Amino acid sequence: MSAILELSDIRVRRDDRVILGPLDWQVLEGQRWVILGPNGAGKTTLLQICSSLIHPTTGTINILGEQLGKVDVFELRTRIGLTSSALVDQLPSDELVMDVVLTAAYAMLGRWQEKYDLWDESRAMALLTALGVRELGERVFGSLSEGEKKRVQIARALMADPELLLLDEPASSLDLGGREDLLKRIELFAKDPLAPATVIVTHHIEEIPAGTTHALLLRDGLVVSQGEISAVVTDDNLSTAYGLAISVQSENGRFFARAR
Repeated sequence: MSAILELSDIRVRRDDRVILGPLDWQVLEGQRWVILGPNGAGKTTLLQICSSLIHPTTGTINILGEQLGKVDVFELRTRIGLTSSALVDQLPSDELVMDVVLTAAYAMLGRWQEKYDLWDESRAMALLTALGVRELGERVFGSLSEGEKKRVQIARALMADPELLLLDEPASSLDLGGREDLLKRIELFAKDPLAPATVIVTHHIEEIPAGTTHALLLRDGLVVSQGEISAVVTDDNLSTAYGLAISVQSENGRFFARAR
């Protein structure tokens, strides 16, 4: 399997403090990763590096075979699907949901003078259907609930058929029914042999979709554990990461935690 992401000895420094690293990490084709850790662990910073939105202070990162710093990031970003709260804030609130998804085909944040054909429109509608929000196509994006916006964002992230999919807390702010429905859809999507390598950031192990193959656990910008998910999401590792005695249970590929 070829490497989708390769991070070698990266560090991110803010003022006089290292907030992430040193870190070595590799994501291979076909893998489904989750990044876990408490607030301030460096999860979102790492996802921003993987999406080419920021560069590490030191170290080397290769994304889809291209070295960050030696590639046109605007071309690279068309090959990466990304959802994040920061991106939601950049999407025009008065844009139709259908157009929010369509404009991802050109890596744009708002519809302008570009043209879309029937294939583009069919794909956008199919993605909205797959995420359970087909009926929202003619709604204004700014009128949606937070949960609806998350589903539309994932559809948008998939529009350009990315080679790497990065999801920042896709199930946060959802009620129980919404969370379980979305996680089931992500699980079904991951079973597609043509689905891209996926990295999900979450605070809660209950939000890890079944089918996730690997996990990276962070604390204070450093790696507590990484590797196959069953070896990482354990009592000892989570207790170390969160500074609290935690008991983990798993069932049918899902994980649940409670304080001991």
